[in-house]
Amino acid sequence: SVHLGLVAGSIERWGTQEQKEHWLPRMATGEVLGCFGLTEPDYGSNPADLQASAVKQPDGGYLLNGNKIFITNGTIAGVTLFMARTGGPGARGVSAFLVPNDTPGFEAKAIHGKLGLRSCDTAELVLRDVKVGPEALLGGEEGKGIRVALTALNDGRMSLGASCTGLGQAALDTMVAYTKDRKQFGKPVAGHQLVQAMIADTAVEVDCARLLTYRVADLKTRGEDYSLAASKAKYYASEMSVRAANACVQAHGGYGYIDEYAAGKYLRDARVTTLYEGTSQIQQLIIGRALTGISAF
Repeated sequence: SVHLGLVAGSIERWGTQEQKEHWLPRMATGEVLGCFGLTEPDYGSNPADLQASAVKQPDGGYLLNGNKIFITNGTIAGVTLFMARTGGPGARGVSAFLVPNDTPGFEAKAIHGKLGLRSCDTAELVLRDVKVGPEALLGGEEGKGIRVALTALNDGRMSLGASCTGLGQAALDTMVAYTKDRKQFGKPVAGHQLVQAMIADTAVEVDCARLLTYRVADLKTRGEDYSLAASKAKYYASEMSVRAANACVQAHGGYGYIDEYAAGKYLRDARVTTLYEGTSQIQQLIIGRALTGISAF
């Protein structure tokens, strides 16, 4: 989602021909991984107010300063799509830059102690007087950073809908297999009505998330606007994955609470999906604004 969807996809959509030729072949082979530098320690859900700065230099290049937080692939990426302020306040003052992670002044600090996604690299990025040339400005034009970010997040939300559906399906499959094998009161746990109710509810929710995600992909394939559908899919699928994983833990009883079984891992990993690429509450505001024409932001 991050490497191909957010970063490579943004280069393909917004980049100059030179930027595409320089980055995309190596990103396609995995020689270079990308990370998406949008969220800041003090600005997450409202990226238009971000504080990272990009000051234009006499030679046409830029001097970048700022911190980014919770960045997937941060310590292993070769390039960061870095959002920074080139102009005044608000969305129009933000631009997007392609910054090689080995540029002097660029530091990536690994974040440890996460609840879930423990195998996923997550980092804080610290840029101090990082000098880049004019070729680093995505598309060669200032002021498009928030448009780049929001367009990328639409694709990311579609991908996240798919991954959450997969997580929910895994939780369902694990729950069914365990409850058919485990016996209590002289019969399989799956033979008890309330357990079957949990299984049935989870199965229906997984299918709903899958169909919402398919709808986003279909709209995108047709060349139609899919931003609202992406928010719906991300919102429902992420919340569904938490419910499905929680049901899986419940069906395992005490065994769902120990690392020997996968149920607990599903719950830890699912929990963050309601937070990144737009929290569930942000998705509700996006959907509500689209339906009423009134912004509650």
